Amino acid sequence: MDDGLADLLHRVVFLLGEAARQRGDGPGDLTYSQLRLLGTLEDIQPATQHRLAQALLVSDPAVSRALGPLEAAGLVQVTQDPDHGRRRLVTITEAGRKAFHDGGKPLYDQLRTYLQQAGFPYDRYLADTAKLAQLLKD
Repeated sequence: MDDGLADLLHRVVFLLGEAARQRGDGPGDLTYSQLRLLGTLEDIQPATQHRLAQALLVSDPAVSRALGPLEAAGLVQVTQDPDHGRRRLVTITEAGRKAFHDGGKPLYDQLRTYLQQAGFPYDRYLADTAKLAQLLKD
């Protein structure tokens, strides 16, 4: 590992996923990736699978695989796009919204509080990371 910025950011995302798994209460708990998907979907729904993949910065097949368990659990609804037979539209259900707000929002709030109590400049880091993401996108 080179300990460059990309490597460190990747490790931070991995550790967030581990924190989400460790704070869960049982085998049915949502992963960090599933929480991200639900939170993103809440912001952009209804969305095609492709649009959701773009928003999450993952591949279309990754979204397709991720939706299966969420749909089976009743957290998302996947339907055919009436305007395009080969596209699928994804929406978050009330159960999915509740799961996100009960699991994801507290995790994010807990992380923010923990970092701020440790003296970490959370707001500055958030702003700088958003700038970095925009620079890399352009």
